[in-house]
Amino acid sequence: MTSSPEESQTKIPLLALVFLYPVAVIGRRALGIVSHTGEVFSLLMTSFRWVYRGLTQKRYRLGRSAIISQIVRIGVRSIFIVVIVSGAVGLILALQLAPPLDEFGSKDKVANIIAVAVLRELGPLIGAIVLTGFAGASIAAEIGTMVVSEEIEALEAHALNPVRFLVVPRVIASTVSMTTLGVMSSFAAILASMAIAITVLGIPYETYMDNMLAQAKMVDFWTGVAKGGVFGALIGIIACTNGLRVSGGAAGVGRATTYTVVECIVAIVVADLVFTAIFFALELF
Repeated sequence: MTSSPEESQTKIPLLALVFLYPVAVIGRRALGIVSHTGEVFSLLMTSFRWVYRGLTQKRYRLGRSAIISQIVRIGVRSIFIVVIVSGAVGLILALQLAPPLDEFGSKDKVANIIAVAVLRELGPLIGAIVLTGFAGASIAAEIGTMVVSEEIEALEAHALNPVRFLVVPRVIASTVSMTTLGVMSSFAAILASMAIAITVLGIPYETYMDNMLAQAKMVDFWTGVAKGGVFGALIGIIACTNGLRVSGGAAGVGRATTYTVVECIVAIVVADLVFTAIFFALELF
C-alpha cells in the first residue's frame, strides 16, 4: 500500500527536522563558544596594549595603588584557604600512596611521587581552582554590577576607558597573585605530606628529603610557576569579560558569576593539558 503525495510531503520535513535539529544545536553552541573565545582574546589583547602603553609612555599610568589593592583583595586574602586545601591534598596523597608502595617495599618513594606531582601539576592547579571560586566569581559579579548600575557608561562619559581602569589592574593582580599562590600551594602540600610521612608512616626525615631532592628538579618548579601565571591571567580575563557582557539586571550578574567559574575551570584544565603536551614534546620531564 503506497502513501499519498501529501503524506510523503509531511514525513520528509519531520524526518529532516529529527536529524538536523541536533546539528543545529551543536552548531549554535560551537559558534557561541568561538564568539565568546574571540571576546576573551580581544579583551586580553586590549589589556596588553594598555600595559605596554603604561610601561612605555609616561602619560598612561597603570595605577599602582589600584593594582596593589587588587593584589591584596585577590591574592593575600586567598592565602589561608589555598594553604588549607593544598595541605589537605598533601595529607591525602601521602596516606593513599603509602599502602600500595609498601607492598613493593618502596614506601619511602612517597616523597618522589608527591614532589613531582605537586610541583608540576597539583600545586598550581589547586591554587587556580580555589582562586577561581574565591576571586574569579567576585570579579565578574563586581564588574557586572557596575554594568547594571551604569557605572561603566559613567566612566566612558568622563572619557575614562573601562579596560584601562577596571580590567588591567584585575588581570595584573590575578596573574601576580596566582603565580605566588601556586608556589605557596606546592610548598604547603609538600610540607603536609612530609609531616604525615614522618609522624604516621615512619619515614625518616633524612630519607624523605633525600628522595624528594633526588627526584624533583628545578625545571619542575619553574614549569609550575609558569602554569600559575597563565592560570591567573585566564581567571582575570575571563572574569572581566563575563562581567562586561552582563545584561538582564541581577539575573544577568548571577549568570555571569556561574559562567565565570565554569569557564575558568575548563580553561585552566585545557591550558594545563597544552602545557603538559608542550613540556612532554620538549622532553622537559
